[in-house]
Amino acid sequence: MAGVITASESSWIAPFTGLSPRQFAKLVTVLRRAGVDTVHRGRPWGLSLDDRTLLVTAYWRTNLTMRQLAPLFGISKSAVDRIIDHLGPLLALQPRRRFAEDAVLIVDGTLVPTRDHAVAEQSKNYRYSTNHQVVIDADTRLVVVVGQPLPGNRNDCKAWAESGAKAAVGHTTTIADGGYPGTGLVMPHRRRAVEELVEWKQEHNRSHKQVRARVEHAFAHLKTWKILRDCRLKGDGVHHAMLGIARLHNLTLVG
Repeated sequence: MAGVITASESSWIAPFTGLSPRQFAKLVTVLRRAGVDTVHRGRPWGLSLDDRTLLVTAYWRTNLTMRQLAPLFGISKSAVDRIIDHLGPLLALQPRRRFAEDAVLIVDGTLVPTRDHAVAEQSKNYRYSTNHQVVIDADTRLVVVVGQPLPGNRNDCKAWAESGAKAAVGHTTTIADGGYPGTGLVMPHRRRAVEELVEWKQEHNRSHKQVRARVEHAFAHLKTWKILRDCRLKGDGVHHAMLGIARLHNLTLVG
């Protein structure tokens, strides 16, 4: 059965991936160079690497069910499931290993509503969610680290260490909001109940807020991939989706 959507028609790429055709081609080229398209023994894939990549990114972008995606690509629901399970982890962002001495990073946690209650807990919005610690470069605004997902009721100061984000960042200067006490991160000054902050502390807080807003802008862009608003994947699926979408987010920034 012929599919409706195909990567050979460039008009499908932007609305179903969030990438331009050139950025999408760059992504497929990187995957091909990594050997993702190498022929192995067993049943061959029914779709080309380009179409499989389009399928996975379209799943993340639209959050259509696998049953809905199957007729759009002209394959079975089980084939869609296999493609997502195989290619999703291969699209994951690789955490940066080294940072410049003068680098400044920004960290914050974001909640992803998740249907798999085995990896989620009810969070402050009363939905079963996972807590993802996301670190961006303050200068380039690229995502550089995404921690392992933790239950949504875990507070940020604990999730910072338990997710592995702290270890990945090391001693690099990192900015955070007031939810990370005792972590050694650069946080805004707190006002005591009996006195106002002195002027220089107020000015520092204003500049801190302006810079830290960049991570909030990154979250807003990441969540244009709708799977991060209601993830149906089980187990590590939500982590692979977050890492893959972080990679797509970076691609849209670097062009």
